[in-house]
Amino acid sequence: MGKINECLICVFIVFNVLFALIGCLLIFMVVKSTANSYQMSAVGGVSVGWRWVFAIGVLGVSCLGIYAGASENSVTIKTFAGFMGIGMIIMLIFGIIVLVSRNKLRDVFQDSTSEATKNFMKEKETRQLLDGLQETLQCCGLASVEDWNNNIPNSCECRPNDGGLAYFATSGCKSKPRGASGPDQIYAQNCGEFIYQSINLVPNLIMGICFAFAVTALLGLLLSLLMIHQIKNADMRGASIAMKGY
Repeated sequence: MGKINECLICVFIVFNVLFALIGCLLIFMVVKSTANSYQMSAVGGVSVGWRWVFAIGVLGVSCLGIYAGASENSVTIKTFAGFMGIGMIIMLIFGIIVLVSRNKLRDVFQDSTSEATKNFMKEKETRQLLDGLQETLQCCGLASVEDWNNNIPNSCECRPNDGGLAYFATSGCKSKPRGASGPDQIYAQNCGEFIYQSINLVPNLIMGICFAFAVTALLGLLLSLLMIHQIKNADMRGASIAMKGY
Protein backbone atom coordinates (compact mmCIF):
# COMPACT_ATOMS: atom_id res chain seq x y z
CA MET A 1 0.00 0.00 0.00
CA GLY A 2 1.01 3.63 -0.31
CA LYS A 3 2.33 3.27 -3.85
CA ILE A 4 -0.13 5.81 -5.27
CA ASN A 5 -0.54 9.45 -4.31
CA GLU A 6 -3.40 9.74 -1.79
CA CYS A 7 -4.97 12.72 -3.56
CA LEU A 8 -5.01 10.80 -6.83
CA ILE A 9 -6.68 7.83 -5.11
CA CYS A 10 -9.33 10.12 -3.61
CA VAL A 11 -10.07 11.72 -6.98
CA PHE A 12 -10.21 8.30 -8.62
CA ILE A 13 -12.58 6.83 -6.02
CA VAL A 14 -14.87 9.90 -6.01
CA PHE A 15 -14.91 9.75 -9.81
CA ASN A 16 -16.12 6.14 -9.70
CA VAL A 17 -18.57 6.71 -6.84
CA LEU A 18 -20.31 9.40 -8.88
CA PHE A 19 -20.61 7.05 -11.83
CA ALA A 20 -21.81 4.24 -9.59
CA LEU A 21 -24.64 6.57 -8.53
CA ILE A 22 -25.33 7.32 -12.20
CA GLY A 23 -25.41 3.56 -12.84
CA CYS A 24 -27.99 3.11 -10.06
CA LEU A 25 -30.05 5.95 -11.54
CA LEU A 26 -29.85 4.36 -14.99
CA ILE A 27 -31.04 1.01 -13.59
CA PHE A 28 -33.96 2.78 -11.89
CA MET A 29 -34.85 4.49 -15.18
CA VAL A 30 -34.67 1.19 -17.09
CA VAL A 31 -37.01 -0.43 -14.56
CA LYS A 32 -39.45 2.46 -14.92
CA SER A 33 -39.28 2.39 -18.72
CA THR A 34 -39.67 -1.37 -19.11
CA ALA A 35 -43.45 -1.02 -19.22
CA ASN A 36 -43.13 1.20 -22.29
CA SER A 37 -40.39 -0.84 -23.96
CA TYR A 38 -42.58 -2.06 -26.82
CA GLN A 39 -43.79 1.44 -27.68
CA MET A 40 -40.24 2.83 -27.60
CA SER A 41 -38.89 0.00 -29.77
CA ALA A 42 -41.65 0.63 -32.28
CA VAL A 43 -40.51 4.22 -32.83
CA GLY A 44 -36.82 3.33 -33.02
CA GLY A 45 -35.92 3.48 -29.36
CA VAL A 46 -33.10 1.44 -27.88
CA SER A 47 -34.27 -2.06 -26.91
CA VAL A 48 -34.73 -2.79 -23.22
CA GLY A 49 -31.97 -5.43 -23.35
CA TRP A 50 -29.34 -2.93 -24.46
CA ARG A 51 -30.53 -0.45 -21.87
CA TRP A 52 -30.02 -3.06 -19.16
CA VAL A 53 -26.54 -3.88 -20.50
CA PHE A 54 -25.53 -0.22 -20.53
CA ALA A 55 -26.90 0.56 -17.03
CA ILE A 56 -25.40 -2.54 -15.40
CA GLY A 57 -22.14 -1.96 -17.28
CA VAL A 58 -21.81 1.58 -15.90
CA LEU A 59 -22.50 0.37 -12.36
CA GLY A 60 -20.23 -2.68 -12.63
CA VAL A 61 -17.24 -0.84 -14.08
CA SER A 62 -17.63 1.92 -11.48
CA CYS A 63 -17.60 -0.63 -8.67
CA LEU A 64 -14.50 -2.21 -10.22
CA GLY A 65 -12.86 1.23 -10.25
CA ILE A 66 -13.70 1.82 -6.58
CA TYR A 67 -12.14 -1.51 -5.64
CA ALA A 68 -9.12 -0.86 -7.86
CA GLY A 69 -8.46 2.51 -6.24
CA ALA A 70 -8.93 1.22 -2.71
CA SER A 71 -6.76 -1.88 -3.19
CA GLU A 72 -4.07 -0.27 -5.38
CA ASN A 73 -3.96 -3.58 -7.24
CA SER A 74 -2.10 -3.17 -10.52
CA VAL A 75 -4.01 -5.93 -12.35
CA THR A 76 -7.40 -4.54 -11.32
CA ILE A 77 -6.43 -1.01 -12.34
CA LYS A 78 -5.22 -2.29 -15.72
CA THR A 79 -8.53 -4.14 -16.18
CA PHE A 80 -10.41 -0.96 -15.34
CA ALA A 81 -8.25 0.99 -17.81
CA GLY A 82 -9.10 -1.59 -20.50
CA PHE A 83 -12.82 -1.12 -19.86
CA MET A 84 -12.37 2.65 -20.06
CA GLY A 85 -10.58 2.39 -23.40
CA ILE A 86 -13.21 0.05 -24.84
CA GLY A 87 -16.03 2.23 -23.48
CA MET A 88 -14.51 5.37 -25.00
CA ILE A 89 -14.27 3.73 -28.43
CA ILE A 90 -17.84 2.38 -28.24
CA MET A 91 -19.25 5.77 -27.22
CA LEU A 92 -17.37 7.52 -30.02
CA ILE A 93 -18.69 4.98 -32.55
CA PHE A 94 -22.27 5.39 -31.33
CA GLY A 95 -21.93 9.18 -31.37
CA ILE A 96 -20.66 9.13 -34.96
CA ILE A 97 -23.45 6.74 -36.02
CA VAL A 98 -26.07 9.06 -34.51
CA LEU A 99 -24.43 12.06 -36.21
CA VAL A 100 -24.55 10.35 -39.61
CA SER A 101 -28.15 9.24 -39.02
CA ARG A 102 -29.13 12.77 -38.05
CA ASN A 103 -27.64 14.16 -41.27
CA LYS A 104 -29.55 11.55 -43.29
CA LEU A 105 -32.72 12.51 -41.44
CA ARG A 106 -32.09 16.15 -42.26
CA ASP A 107 -31.82 15.26 -45.95
CA VAL A 108 -35.22 13.56 -45.80
CA PHE A 109 -36.84 16.76 -44.55
CA GLN A 110 -34.84 19.31 -46.52
CA ASP A 111 -33.76 17.70 -49.81
CA SER A 112 -36.62 16.92 -52.17
CA THR A 113 -34.27 15.15 -54.61
CA SER A 114 -32.95 12.62 -52.06
CA GLU A 115 -33.97 8.98 -52.40
CA ALA A 116 -35.06 8.91 -48.76
CA THR A 117 -37.55 11.74 -49.35
CA LYS A 118 -39.00 9.99 -52.39
CA ASN A 119 -39.39 6.74 -50.45
CA PHE A 120 -41.01 8.65 -47.59
CA MET A 121 -43.59 10.18 -49.92
CA LYS A 122 -44.40 6.81 -51.50
CA GLU A 123 -45.95 5.56 -48.28
CA LYS A 124 -49.69 6.20 -48.06
CA GLU A 125 -49.66 6.59 -44.28
CA THR A 126 -46.90 9.21 -44.29
CA ARG A 127 -48.61 11.14 -47.10
CA GLN A 128 -51.82 11.21 -45.06
CA LEU A 129 -49.90 12.35 -41.99
CA LEU A 130 -48.22 15.14 -43.93
CA ASP A 131 -51.54 16.16 -45.45
CA GLY A 132 -52.98 16.50 -41.95
CA LEU A 133 -50.04 18.56 -40.70
CA GLN A 134 -49.85 21.05 -43.55
CA GLU A 135 -52.85 23.17 -42.66
CA THR A 136 -51.93 23.26 -38.97
CA LEU A 137 -48.29 24.08 -39.56
CA GLN A 138 -49.08 26.34 -42.52
CA CYS A 139 -46.61 24.64 -44.83
CA CYS A 140 -46.65 22.62 -48.04
CA GLY A 141 -44.69 19.50 -48.94
CA LEU A 142 -42.06 17.70 -46.94
CA ALA A 143 -38.97 19.27 -48.54
CA SER A 144 -40.84 21.27 -51.22
CA VAL A 145 -44.19 21.42 -52.99
CA GLU A 146 -42.73 19.20 -55.74
CA ASP A 147 -43.04 16.28 -53.30
CA TRP A 148 -46.74 16.13 -54.30
CA ASN A 149 -45.91 15.52 -58.00
CA ASN A 150 -48.20 18.29 -59.30
CA ASN A 151 -51.20 16.95 -57.34
CA ILE A 152 -51.25 19.53 -54.57
CA PRO A 153 -53.79 18.79 -51.80
CA ASN A 154 -56.19 21.40 -50.48
CA SER A 155 -54.33 21.44 -47.15
CA CYS A 156 -51.58 23.44 -48.92
CA GLU A 157 -53.98 26.28 -49.70
CA CYS A 158 -52.62 29.52 -48.28
CA ARG A 159 -55.10 31.92 -46.71
CA PRO A 160 -53.16 34.94 -45.40
CA ASN A 161 -55.84 35.86 -42.87
CA ASP A 162 -55.97 32.36 -41.40
CA GLY A 163 -54.20 32.44 -38.04
CA GLY A 164 -53.44 28.74 -37.69
CA LEU A 165 -50.88 28.16 -34.95
CA ALA A 166 -49.01 31.39 -34.29
CA TYR A 167 -45.85 29.50 -33.39
CA PHE A 168 -45.77 27.96 -36.87
CA ALA A 169 -46.67 31.12 -38.76
CA THR A 170 -45.03 31.11 -42.19
CA SER A 171 -43.44 33.79 -44.28
CA GLY A 172 -46.40 33.95 -46.67
CA CYS A 173 -47.96 32.49 -49.78
CA LYS A 174 -46.81 31.77 -53.29
CA SER A 175 -48.40 30.67 -56.55
CA LYS A 176 -48.63 26.98 -57.24
CA PRO A 177 -46.17 25.57 -59.84
CA ARG A 178 -47.28 25.87 -63.45
CA GLY A 179 -49.25 22.85 -64.62
CA ALA A 180 -50.00 21.61 -61.10
CA SER A 181 -53.51 20.91 -59.87
CA GLY A 182 -54.79 22.23 -56.55
CA PRO A 183 -55.10 25.62 -54.83
CA ASP A 184 -53.83 28.68 -56.70
CA GLN A 185 -52.04 30.03 -53.62
CA ILE A 186 -50.01 27.65 -51.47
CA TYR A 187 -47.81 28.02 -48.42
CA ALA A 188 -44.29 29.12 -49.28
CA GLN A 189 -42.68 27.22 -46.39
CA ASN A 190 -42.06 23.46 -46.51
CA CYS A 191 -43.02 21.25 -43.56
CA GLY A 192 -39.70 19.42 -43.31
CA GLU A 193 -37.99 22.25 -41.47
CA PHE A 194 -40.67 22.34 -38.76
CA ILE A 195 -40.69 18.55 -38.34
CA TYR A 196 -36.90 18.32 -38.31
CA GLN A 197 -36.56 21.02 -35.67
CA SER A 198 -39.14 19.22 -33.53
CA ILE A 199 -37.36 15.84 -33.56
CA ASN A 200 -33.76 17.09 -33.85
CA LEU A 201 -33.54 17.40 -30.07
CA VAL A 202 -33.48 13.60 -29.66
CA PRO A 203 -30.38 12.83 -31.78
CA ASN A 204 -28.62 15.90 -30.37
CA LEU A 205 -29.31 14.66 -26.85
CA ILE A 206 -28.05 11.15 -27.68
CA MET A 207 -24.89 12.56 -29.28
CA GLY A 208 -24.27 14.74 -26.25
CA ILE A 209 -24.59 11.74 -23.93
CA CYS A 210 -22.31 9.57 -26.10
CA PHE A 211 -19.56 12.16 -26.41
CA ALA A 212 -19.85 13.10 -22.71
CA PHE A 213 -19.36 9.45 -21.74
CA ALA A 214 -16.46 9.20 -24.21
CA VAL A 215 -14.70 12.19 -22.61
CA THR A 216 -15.39 10.78 -19.15
CA ALA A 217 -13.99 7.38 -20.18
CA LEU A 218 -10.88 9.14 -21.48
CA LEU A 219 -10.48 10.89 -18.14
CA GLY A 220 -10.85 7.56 -16.32
CA LEU A 221 -8.30 5.99 -18.65
CA LEU A 222 -5.78 8.78 -18.01
CA LEU A 223 -6.24 8.50 -14.24
CA SER A 224 -5.75 4.73 -14.46
CA LEU A 225 -2.58 5.08 -16.52
CA LEU A 226 -1.20 7.61 -14.06
CA MET A 227 -1.90 5.24 -11.16
CA ILE A 228 -0.25 2.34 -13.02
CA HIS A 229 2.77 4.56 -13.68
CA GLN A 230 3.06 5.41 -9.98
CA ILE A 231 2.81 1.73 -8.99
CA LYS A 232 5.61 0.84 -11.43
CA ASN A 233 7.81 3.62 -10.08
CA ALA A 234 7.18 2.45 -6.51
CA ASP A 235 8.01 -1.14 -7.45
CA MET A 236 11.21 -0.03 -9.18
CA ARG A 237 12.27 1.99 -6.16
CA GLY A 238 11.57 -0.99 -3.93
CA ALA A 239 13.61 -3.30 -6.16
CA SER A 240 16.47 -0.80 -6.24
CA ILE A 241 16.54 -0.51 -2.45
CA ALA A 242 16.45 -4.31 -2.15
CA MET A 243 19.41 -4.67 -4.52
CA LYS A 244 21.40 -2.07 -2.60
CA GLY A 245 20.68 -3.87 0.65
CA TYR A 246 21.80 -7.11 -0.91
